[in-house]
Amino acid sequence: MSAGRILIVDDETQIRRFLRIALEAHGFAVVEAARGEDGIAKAATETPDLVILDLGLPDIDGKAVVRRIREWSQMPILILSVRQAEAEKVEALDAGANDYVAKPFGIAELLARLRVLLRSRSPDAGAAEPAQLRFAGLILDRATHEVFCDGEPVRLTRKEFDLLSFLAGHAGRIVTHRQILAEIWGPAHAEDVQYLRVFIGRIRAKLKDDPAAPRFILNEPGVGYRFIAE
Repeated sequence: MSAGRILIVDDETQIRRFLRIALEAHGFAVVEAARGEDGIAKAATETPDLVILDLGLPDIDGKAVVRRIREWSQMPILILSVRQAEAEKVEALDAGANDYVAKPFGIAELLARLRVLLRSRSPDAGAAEPAQLRFAGLILDRATHEVFCDGEPVRLTRKEFDLLSFLAGHAGRIVTHRQILAEIWGPAHAEDVQYLRVFIGRIRAKLKDDPAAPRFILNEPGVGYRFIAE
């Protein structure tokens, strides 16, 4: 049984070949495209479970591919690109990509990111979100607004709870500052990054989550945050 169907959209033949060998060795079925327009077409016709997408394509920019796919599908999209500027990462994630891995990359990290995205995808877009989220050392109950860390109750304000719930609901994935602020405080606050940092600091303090060695909330410098899915 296949571990999933992966569409690779990258104009570098060597990268596609390397990814195909590695993914097939781990049980994935692989579809390839060397151009953006071809990638969009195959995303529609080949029904992949996930797309690995380069940004520097010969016909259209990878971010445009993300936007086009997002017009009709929420399939997970992982950016795999040599571009490492924070602005590029933020723009790709804000366009609708789910994660970003910079080249050169380690296959173990890439596979781990893929598995997180595949686990978190929802086959039923209308399915209700789980009322209770459980992670190593942390339980978050959305129905009762209770949080337990290492078995002890944690008192959070409503906004702190909403913020933690949003991050935990996207566990393993990067969520940009803009996405978090727009979701929790509304579009008018999408640029208030310092405001967000204050709330993250409060939550970390209450969870005893050391930012230098985080258990729960990982900072992605200049981009956003990632809730650690363990």
